[in-house]
Amino acid sequence: MDRRLTAANGRVAALSLAGLVQADLYTPGQPRRVIRPVADLLRAPGGARDRQVLFGAEVTMLEDLDGWAFVQSGKDGYIGYLASAALGAPLAATHHVAVPATHIYRDEDFKSPDLAHLSFGARVTVVHEAKRFLQTPDGFIPKTHLWPLSKTFTDPATVAQLHVGVPYLWGGNSVLGIDCSGLVQAALIACGLVCPGDSDQQRAALGAALAPDAPPQRGDLWFWRGHVGMVVDGDTLIHANAHHMAVAYEPLTHAALRIAAQGDGEVLARRRL
Repeated sequence: MDRRLTAANGRVAALSLAGLVQADLYTPGQPRRVIRPVADLLRAPGGARDRQVLFGAEVTMLEDLDGWAFVQSGKDGYIGYLASAALGAPLAATHHVAVPATHIYRDEDFKSPDLAHLSFGARVTVVHEAKRFLQTPDGFIPKTHLWPLSKTFTDPATVAQLHVGVPYLWGGNSVLGIDCSGLVQAALIACGLVCPGDSDQQRAALGAALAPDAPPQRGDLWFWRGHVGMVVDGDTLIHANAHHMAVAYEPLTHAALRIAAQGDGEVLARRRL
């Protein structure tokens, strides 16, 4: 079993895993909502970051112990630990942030104190529509920054391009910092597509395999060992990478040569969504 997707830690496990893994308690878990702008999903309490979850994200909490919640992410099934204080009661989202970033304001006034920074893809619950703002239980957000959940983007590459210049962050999933698979996941989920969290999972699950000599098309995914990028045109890749330490454009042939030269091997797969 993939430990990233196996909702068990020895003490507790998801009810669906009864008989498959050992645990002291099998539980359906409890629904929770992320109430911080960005929260690190850790491999162990206080440990290394595996991924991140954004404001409004739905998770299932299987255990809450000593200030750490053992959870499974609703968007991709990823498991890990969040600070208990990062979670609140479930609340059905109605809208998502459809611009690179926005703010929650205390009042229906852009000069009022800003209460939180929200990243692209964060989810909120609108309770009232005003002239220029939408009101949520957490404050007011500019109306032009939000789309209903039913409205999605149609081109993953366009979403990736919204992130140009975002700093590279290992395990990052926000406009404050993002990694290669986080960028691909943000792009696909914004288009209403299911997408795993890590590049090896994406390579196994997404699209159809292409021959090495197939002409690149916008939206194609190129995979290396531990890395993924998205084609924006026949000659150009966009990817979050540690060479530029940012989401950046790079010529396809140059990227392939550079990545091989730095010891990370040849292109492993090309896949078309």
